[in-house]
Order: sequence, then structure tokens, then C-alpha cells
Amino acid sequence: MRIEIITLFPELVESVTRSGMPRVAVEQDAMAVHCTNPRDFARNRWRKVDDRPFGGGPGMVMQAEPLALAIETAKAGLGPATKVLMMSPQGERLDQQWFQRLSLEAGLIVVCGRYEGVDERLVKAAVDLELSLGDFVLSGGELAAMVLIDGIARLLPGVLGHAESAGQDSFSKGLLDHPHYSRPVDWRGQAVPEVLMCGDHARQARWRLKQALGRTWLRRPDLLENLELDAEQQTLLREFVAEQKEGGGS
Repeated sequence: MRIEIITLFPELVESVTRSGMPRVAVEQDAMAVHCTNPRDFARNRWRKVDDRPFGGGPGMVMQAEPLALAIETAKAGLGPATKVLMMSPQGERLDQQWFQRLSLEAGLIVVCGRYEGVDERLVKAAVDLELSLGDFVLSGGELAAMVLIDGIARLLPGVLGHAESAGQDSFSKGLLDHPHYSRPVDWRGQAVPEVLMCGDHARQARWRLKQALGRTWLRRPDLLENLELDAEQQTLLREFVAEQKEGGGS
């Protein structure tokens, strides 16, 4: 897929493609990331793209016209139906389901705001969706766009070493991930759970599901409210809760 980032700091956003899964995605031609600076569309000799807000108040506001021209240029290359996203603290919460949906797009245009915000007329005229990392404010949308790139890259076909890895991530199926262990068997007095070394794959799968359910119950019970657990999942969760109350574990 092709992702066009509209940003005042292209060198910052482009750095995400030099490491990790975004680098792998780019090297495998599964993803192409290009940045456009709205200053290139400013109609003044200072390449200025912000101005004071109407009605007064602190800070500056990004002007509509340079951003609109940058978006229109991007759409000329990607296609007129390409979705335009804006990373904004006022947007819908970005979650794993959004990553999965967006990874199916052939292309995306992502607008990174700066200063006090973006002229609302541009948002209404050109932005299809606003997404937020959470209830906090950053200096601009670039870091959020980099998170978006990373989250999408690892879902593209062939990017992860094991295709099943993404399907087992936290939130992929509505639950947090189960605990993971590696060598050595004993580390500073802490042993790997016996079930993971028994060779019984069915038993191990049952243990992992129970741990995922239990960890979600302990840390993010709100996630369970949105799930309809089947009979096996309900049984495993009851077992986990009972073990916790008994002070034991599995």
C-alpha cells in the first residue's frame, strides 16, 4: 500500500521506515511511504502556512489552502477515492481494529496537524476520518502518523516472519495477549510454566487462552464487556478467577 503523509517535518516521519517492520515492509515493496510538505504550496516568499486565529486566542492555526493543495496533489497520484485521515486528539480512538481495517486500503493520505490546530474548513472539506492515540496532546501529528505506519506495516502480507504472529497480538481478538517465555528454563529462581514444556499442544493452547482471558480480566475488564465468550472461554475464565482467589496460579 502507499501512504502519503502531509507534514511540516518529513524527515521525522520518514525515519520510521528505516527500522523495524516498516523497514521490512518497504524493502519487500509491501508499503511505500512518501511525505509532502505543505510549505511547498504556500503562496508567500516565507513559505508560511499558519496565521493567527480569528476571535483571538493563543498560538497559530494551520491554514486551509496549503493543506488542501497538498492533499489534492496526493490524490492525483493515489486516486480520488483515497481516504484522508488526520491525526487529532479530537478523533476516534485508534485501536487494533482500525489498524486491521486500514491495512486493507490500497492507499492512505494522513494529515499531521501542528500549532493550535487546523482550520476547521479544511477538516470539513477534505478529511474523511480523524484518529487519536489517546486523551493527551502532542506537539503535532507526526508521532501519531509514525505509530499508524508501524501498526499497519506489520499487518501487511509477508512482512512478519510468521503470519500467525499478528493474529495472536493483544486486541486482535478482543483480548490481551498471553504471557511469553523463552530460554533459560530457570531465570533467577523463576521457572517457565511446566505446561509450556510438556509437548501437549492442545493443553498449551488451552493454557494460553486461559491466561489471555485472565490477564484481560485483571488488567482490562472493560474489554470483556464487549465480548460474547463461548462456553469454553467462560469455563477457562472461571478457573482463572478461582485460582486467583485461592492465591494460586497456573
